[in-house]
Amino acid sequence: MFDVIIAGCGPTGAMLAAELRLHDVRVLVLEQETEPAPFVRAILGVHIRTLELMAMRGLLDRLLERGRQRPLGGIFAALTKPAPDGWFDTPFAYVLGVPQPALNLLLEEHAVALGAEVRRGCAVVGFEQDGEGVTVELADGERLRASYFVGCDGVRSVVRKGLGVGFPGEPARNETLLGEMAVDVPSEEMRAKVAEVRETNPRFLLTPSGEGSYRIVVPAAGVTDRAEPPTFEDFKQQLRAVAGTDFGVHSARWLSRFGDATRLAERYRVGRVLLAGDSAHVHPPAGGQGVNLGVQDAVNLGWKLAARIRGWAPEPLLDTYQAERHPVAADVLDNTRAQMELTSTGPGPRAVRRLLSELMDFDEVNRRLIEKITAIGIRYDFGDGPDLLGRRLPDVELKQGRVYDRMHAGRGLLLDRSEGAGLSAEGWSDRVDVVTDPTAALDAPAVLVRPDGHVAWVGADQQALTDQLGRWFGEPVR
Repeated sequence: MFDVIIAGCGPTGAMLAAELRLHDVRVLVLEQETEPAPFVRAILGVHIRTLELMAMRGLLDRLLERGRQRPLGGIFAALTKPAPDGWFDTPFAYVLGVPQPALNLLLEEHAVALGAEVRRGCAVVGFEQDGEGVTVELADGERLRASYFVGCDGVRSVVRKGLGVGFPGEPARNETLLGEMAVDVPSEEMRAKVAEVRETNPRFLLTPSGEGSYRIVVPAAGVTDRAEPPTFEDFKQQLRAVAGTDFGVHSARWLSRFGDATRLAERYRVGRVLLAGDSAHVHPPAGGQGVNLGVQDAVNLGWKLAARIRGWAPEPLLDTYQAERHPVAADVLDNTRAQMELTSTGPGPRAVRRLLSELMDFDEVNRRLIEKITAIGIRYDFGDGPDLLGRRLPDVELKQGRVYDRMHAGRGLLLDRSEGAGLSAEGWSDRVDVVTDPTAALDAPAVLVRPDGHVAWVGADQQALTDQLGRWFGEPVR
């Protein structure tokens, strides 16, 4: 009997398992693939908010070792506008390019080190839930039991389909071929041709991937069954159609395709079964938001589900997962729809692209779009209050260290800089840490921060603080 079974050990599933283990929840992760992919399909863009979450959990240094920092500008619809200088309240104002297998492995190792169990080669084929828990059935006939079951099993989610949850949206209208192969033209000639093509077709990309190979992204001629990989001849034909040359490509290591289907699950929870990551939402890769959205789902859900299992969660707490994350995903779907239109090659979309490029010369416009892509503009609705309420807390500098260094354990945090107010979280010391530091670089007397880094209360009144401690962290220990 497990507390939680998770289907899928991608970044979302692994991060969720780790978050649950921070609260001593018994977790089993089932992954149908027997081994991680032996090649790099994508360099993931890890954005500001995800970097902040990695810092909160003590993972940032290990992640930085595996990636390469890139400038923050040019991430909305590939419009090459630099980020406004000094406008972002974070030390992580960059995009970290990380090979997908490296991120997957880091998060899986993190979960296992915390005590999560991962079983590979285990495909979920069905499940049944009742008032006491969920029975999960595997392809080999084995049946497992847990109090809760979470589907992090991707776009074709068995869990979502088994729940009968609607997945409305639009099917793919455009398709893109992706592969890694050698190129047999001089590098200067190749760079000139790529720059020329990208002036009118920003979806085209050709970049070095190491050991003499290149990662190539090229729009496809139509939309086909994504389960069928493209042939090498398909790839060459599309290169000639889009770039006027196939660059002498040869020795393909792998070939794949992806579409721009855009869908959002109607519900993230049905009883004891929940959805997160690509199981709950799918959208074009414009802006590189997919993995970030999934990891942020996991951090939002993890402490709430753990609280329910540990018995101290206020009754509506688990329902706030959908209430908070569903609108965030809807916004991501909208901005990726817009970006795909802006990368179209027709005269109308190109005119809109030129107009938006002019508007992005205004720092406020540029900043707003960057905040959307990087998720630092999110504000959950916690009711009326100061602007900081519901927003993520930046990595505030303290007398000793920074505030994220105090959040590695995944607990709540009361940051008190109100000298003489006598604020206390007594009764919640098993769930909330207290940092008293009058020097903290914070424009507020005190803040209560949830384990996911969002500010749940701002002020200096003990009764108001007590009310919010109860709202988010349950009844105090008497």
